[in-house]
Amino acid sequence: MTLAPRTARWLVPLALTLLAAALRFIGLWHPQDLVFDETYYVKDAWTLLHLGYEGAWPDDANESFTSGDTDVYSTDAAYVVHPPLGKWLIALGMLLFGADSGFGWRFSAALIGTLLVPLVYEIARRLSGSIAIGAVAGGLLAVDGLAIALSRVSLLDGFLAFFVTLAFWFVLLDRDRTDERILSSEGIVGPLMWRRPWIVAAGLALGAACAVKWSGLYVLAAVGIWIVVHDAIVRHRARKEEWFAGSVLQGAIAFVLLVPVAAAVYLASWTGWLVTSGGYDRGSDANPLVALLNYHSSMYAFHVGLSSSHPYASPAWQWPLLLRPTAMWLARPEAGEEWCGWSDDCIGVIGSHPNPVTWYAAWAAVILAVVLLIRRRAGALTPGFGFALTGLAATYLPWLLYPSRTIFQFYTVAMLPFLVIALALALGWLTRPRDPVTPRDPSPVEVVSAEEVAAAETRAWRVFAIAFVALAVLTAVFFLPLSTGFLEPYPLWQLHNWLPGWV
Repeated sequence: MTLAPRTARWLVPLALTLLAAALRFIGLWHPQDLVFDETYYVKDAWTLLHLGYEGAWPDDANESFTSGDTDVYSTDAAYVVHPPLGKWLIALGMLLFGADSGFGWRFSAALIGTLLVPLVYEIARRLSGSIAIGAVAGGLLAVDGLAIALSRVSLLDGFLAFFVTLAFWFVLLDRDRTDERILSSEGIVGPLMWRRPWIVAAGLALGAACAVKWSGLYVLAAVGIWIVVHDAIVRHRARKEEWFAGSVLQGAIAFVLLVPVAAAVYLASWTGWLVTSGGYDRGSDANPLVALLNYHSSMYAFHVGLSSSHPYASPAWQWPLLLRPTAMWLARPEAGEEWCGWSDDCIGVIGSHPNPVTWYAAWAAVILAVVLLIRRRAGALTPGFGFALTGLAATYLPWLLYPSRTIFQFYTVAMLPFLVIALALALGWLTRPRDPVTPRDPSPVEVVSAEEVAAAETRAWRVFAIAFVALAVLTAVFFLPLSTGFLEPYPLWQLHNWLPGWV
């Protein structure tokens, strides 16, 4: 018995969303500690909510904050090096549910991480035209350890991943709308389109991404380039004699629709700092915009010069190999203090470990996609592969420019949506119906027809795909404790450490 397409269209993403919500919200209050960089972002969010800018905290503030005494901050300004939007979103969760529990200060991260799953499903479904491929992409993200961990701690990168993916979703909606207009138009240039609301929406999302972390700027540039290049390809395919000139003019229009909107969103995220007088560097100039520029100059210098050692630092070249995930929280109770299963020796960990089966297979899919595009054999999935690779390049390649900077493997959560989309598209390509291939020297007695061979090959790849997805899900279940911080027997934790750098 199979679901009708119309029923599956809403039931599949609903089921994926509920699964993602369960894995992200159940036990969200645990641990009742400020995990890793939560010590900065959660407390910054709380002072944003009360002061309009990030205030300073005493050195022993964490213990007071987690025990419910949240008002030990001062009105002195704290020096922070990331824009405020992600912290405002964290503050929204505390506004709704209070700051006396980890549920309140992690609510927004969990909500955004949950919503990312149906978003990825819909992108993959639209790129492929297949509910099954969309379900694979969304499902692998729903159970992925890195995605879960970054939804259960209030760091900034989960918010960045959502806004970046949302921007690509808007660009995809624009593509479906504008391609048809270009292909059906007349003239040697093609239409010059100002009415592109989805590009404006992408600008809003990218402005929000930049207002979470500056690395959103790279994605803004990549999206702009993709829009221009894709427009040129479609105009050329439509046989417009002046396709290049048309794409240049349309690119200028897209810039006007995209960039100023993004800049306005970014500037709006600093409203609290601009309308109050206590923020860091706020008094550096009588003109608040000049003062903000001065502050940004200082922030830029900090980021460029950030090269301090850290035990979990991981340069970007290591990320595809998954050599050094970040241990963000660890607790090992005394023997007999806690009981877990068959052992009195327990450990609780929250780390940025993606599902290794999904992770390594996704990079293999990326290589396959590149080869297929070069050889022009991707067929109907060519636009999908190009789209996924653009998102991956925008969120990964810029980090390779900073080999000596202190960066971490959990930054890859912004890459993860495009990796699972590429993997799902690759599985779709492998399981596509094969065309019969007639042998050059057919046998006089044909035992098996070319159609039967093609059908058998298709069935074999579909069995492989089903087995792979099942293995990936089982592996995700096995690694789930590393994303949640729930206690597990120490010997079981040791089995999770597949590589030396995972300890």
